[in-house]
Amino acid sequence: MVNNIGKLLWVDDEIELLTAHILFLQKKGYDVDTVSNGFDALDRCAEQTYDLILLDENMPGISGLETLQRIKEITPTTPVVMVTKSEEENIMDQAIGSQIADYLIKPVNPTQILLTLKKNIHRREIVTEQTQTAYQQDFGKMSMLIGDATRIDDWMEVYRRLVAWELQLSETDSAMKEMLSMQKSEANHDFARFIGKNYLRWVEDKEAQGRPLMSTDIFKQRVFPLLDQGEKVFLLVIDNFRFDQWRVIMGELADQFQIDESLYCSILPTATQYARNAIFSGLMPNIIAEMFPDLWVDEDSEEGKNLNEAPLIQTQFKRYRRQNTFTYNKVNDSAAAEKLVQQLPSQQKYDLNVCVLNFIDMLSHARTESRMVRELASNEAAYRSITLSWFRHSAVADLFRALAATDYHILLTTDHGSIRCQNPVRVKGDKNTNTNLRYKLGKNLDYNPKEVFDITDPHRAQLPSPNLSTRYIFATGDSFFAYPNNYNYYVSYYRDTFQHGGISMEEMLIPLIELTPRRR
Repeated sequence: MVNNIGKLLWVDDEIELLTAHILFLQKKGYDVDTVSNGFDALDRCAEQTYDLILLDENMPGISGLETLQRIKEITPTTPVVMVTKSEEENIMDQAIGSQIADYLIKPVNPTQILLTLKKNIHRREIVTEQTQTAYQQDFGKMSMLIGDATRIDDWMEVYRRLVAWELQLSETDSAMKEMLSMQKSEANHDFARFIGKNYLRWVEDKEAQGRPLMSTDIFKQRVFPLLDQGEKVFLLVIDNFRFDQWRVIMGELADQFQIDESLYCSILPTATQYARNAIFSGLMPNIIAEMFPDLWVDEDSEEGKNLNEAPLIQTQFKRYRRQNTFTYNKVNDSAAAEKLVQQLPSQQKYDLNVCVLNFIDMLSHARTESRMVRELASNEAAYRSITLSWFRHSAVADLFRALAATDYHILLTTDHGSIRCQNPVRVKGDKNTNTNLRYKLGKNLDYNPKEVFDITDPHRAQLPSPNLSTRYIFATGDSFFAYPNNYNYYVSYYRDTFQHGGISMEEMLIPLIELTPRRR
């Protein structure tokens, strides 16, 4: 006996001519009910639930399109496949506008019908099975890629592929998600070792072999060359924006822009005060503190850490003796984004427009502090989903639509990403130690050197040193720093939150996207 794999309703005024098709479907395991008119179809739909309905468009009594509309009132979630002899475009448009699941032109063959059933009833199971099989086959290759990664380009490729699998598996019910999570943890462990071996060499020597594009290079290597070509440039910096979050909103922009995607490497600490100021000034943090002490905000200051971004941009323009004009805007809410959209025509007289969007960073902090937001963004997939929902329904989407109608060359990037923290690492510090969970600096830090990446000479890392004995330590992988005092409460509160400041692919390997309006 064939197992029932789906219950179908087939509505056609010539149903007796479809006996061979119905027998074919029954042999495949489908339970098929048949009726010859729209009224009977509505009665059946009111009596029971179907997995899919095949509906003839041209029937006496009430038409297929009218039947479709009334079926949707009874059972709005049941997929309906329109079957018709007509190829008239207006009928297709009406059917598609009524949210049909598929459209078949008579005479249909059994293979066509089976394909639409697989697509509309069994899609999730098939996608799960195929994706799971593909990842299982690629697992060994990924492990080799991780083991053989000796250059930053190798690690960028590892991260791209891990994110691609993460996005694919998140759309399935596959048990492979746990295996991928373990592989990602393994990759982050090895990535931290790679950074430990190479980071100081990169910041000490800009010409060092294998040095990636870093925060301090963005203006000099990506913004200024475009300005030199006479381009009008719009630089959008989304604070705390990960590569996987970029990938989920990329589809929203593909129709409007030509997209050139790349990654670059954030400096340490992967935190706004350091990484974003390095972007805008083109300088490492200790140089900012020495050259422009009025623009640098110390860790223990209650002043906002990113209040001097426009002046820092100005210092970089002066240092390179550039005469370009620029504007700077910070968008913290939809009202500010709407205002920026309205001002866009008047701002096109400037060579460069810089805009900082703060939503995702605020979401990350809200998720830590609010139980409700933590429930809404309970895992990585939900975090990405909220990012996509924000983009679709905020004025930021309007901003991109407005930019698509201009001649701007758009650079979309971020200062750092974040990682979901799971593993507490004990650390002790005095009252002057900073509060960040992914990096600490101080003169009396007590920690296990095997559990962190430590910098005992901040000058080598081009980081400010408030005291002669100041050192920095960085959390790696998915760890976070916890104090022994009130340890259990601290761990339970911060475990499973998204944090930044430390060393991981999610925090350091971040998107740098060039968008060119298609209308050009």
